Amino acid sequence: MIKYNVDLPYIPERTERPRTSGLTMVMDKGISLKHAQDFVESYSDYVDFVKLGFGTSVMSKNVKEKIKVYRDAGIKTYLGGTLFEAFVARGKWDEYQKFIDSYGLDTAEVSDRSINMEHDSKCEYISKLAKNFTVLSEVGSKEEGIIIHPAKWVSMMKAELEAGSFKVIAEARESGTVGIFHKNGSAHSMLVTRITSKIKVEDIIWETPQKSQQVYFINLFGPNVNVGNIGVDDVIPLETLRIGLRGDTFFNYLPEGTKDKIF
Repeated sequence: MIKYNVDLPYIPERTERPRTSGLTMVMDKGISLKHAQDFVESYSDYVDFVKLGFGTSVMSKNVKEKIKVYRDAGIKTYLGGTLFEAFVARGKWDEYQKFIDSYGLDTAEVSDRSINMEHDSKCEYISKLAKNFTVLSEVGSKEEGIIIHPAKWVSMMKAELEAGSFKVIAEARESGTVGIFHKNGSAHSMLVTRITSKIKVEDIIWETPQKSQQVYFINLFGPNVNVGNIGVDDVIPLETLRIGLRGDTFFNYLPEGTKDKIF
């Protein structure tokens, strides 16, 4: 059980690492080695995955050392799916495998949000990587205004899970304004409902870079929903939302009537 600094009643139980639900995926956009060390010291109990966003691992300094810091703290690290696509678009699939091997990674992300890729081909990449890696795969468009029918979301998620993905990631980008969200950041609630009527909630990581989006999914699915694209400085604020120690979720776990009670 996760230990907090004080024992309060009416705090929901959080899953513990290694876990399959209640996952938190953090986006590292190129922070320094020292920042990563400080991050791990403060937040590691609450983080399951760190994504080295898009192509930052190509030019960031001390990448191998930083990955080791995360690994030693029990955090799985992987390279953003955009980098996978950058290699594939250049015909460098074999080089991509060598590149992630050179970093000693055990997790990989597969996406097709920037390049046009047949879905069967995407699933083949997932199957190949799943032989040696924990695979996360992104579903949804990175482009504003592109609408994917809910049935297609479901069929793609099902196929990718069957191909070997550990979890499927519902796309929102680091902006939180595409994919499962409207341009203004609000959720496509009907889409979420349709997806979760066919796909288990615990099989999905919802990209929720904005606080309001984190609140939406915690209110909808509870404290142990899987969320991703969390900022490096937003881990503790997210955790307070999960357990009802922030105004947006304050009354979620308190006894009925507490909100109207006068103290």
